[in-house]
Amino acid sequence: MSRSSIYLLSTIGIIVAMLTIFSIWMQGQYFLVSITFLLMVFVPLLMRFEQRNIEGRELVFLAVLIAIASISRVPFAPLPSIQPTSFVIMASAWVLGAESGFLIGALSAFVSNIFLGQGPWTPWQMLAWGLMGCMAGWLKDTWWMQKLWGKLLFGLGWGFLFGWIMNLWVMTGSLHFWSWQEWLTIYLASFFFDLAHALCNVVFITLFTSKWLRNLERFQVKYGLLKS
Repeated sequence: MSRSSIYLLSTIGIIVAMLTIFSIWMQGQYFLVSITFLLMVFVPLLMRFEQRNIEGRELVFLAVLIAIASISRVPFAPLPSIQPTSFVIMASAWVLGAESGFLIGALSAFVSNIFLGQGPWTPWQMLAWGLMGCMAGWLKDTWWMQKLWGKLLFGLGWGFLFGWIMNLWVMTGSLHFWSWQEWLTIYLASFFFDLAHALCNVVFITLFTSKWLRNLERFQVKYGLLKS
């Protein structure tokens, strides 16, 4: 992970800590805190992507990956937490880097919800999938992420992290202070959905990672696209 990535990750961590303290002081204003949190995380990541010198053909390549990640979610809609979108996002980030991974993740949530339904959950899905792609890109050059078992652990962990992030919109949108017992109940209720997402990631990573990475790297090298 580069020094700039560490600075960016530290900035996001400080923002989360500050808003957590702020939310305790602002009891009854959780929805406002939620929206503020989302904006403060999105802005530095999008600004970093904007700083890259992106060519038109690279934007087309990203648009194709976003379309694949979005459309692949639609046929699996009747099956809660079962979808290949997370795999497409992670695989893209392992080749193209953190900024591209964040953009593909965030926009895949927005585009797929055009078909499945937009709502107050959409920004949170954009955040969760965006951070999934961003983290996959940041860690792609670590020694353990070069191994299949490292990718499997990453996919397994993010299956749960995605659900935990999504649980926050339920609580922040309710406009009342949640006791720790209620927090625990919400997270326990989502366990099997999160487990299904995690195991789905493991299956797709096991079956398709080698071919996906080989094809993406071939396109990247042949056309000189999005060198991270």
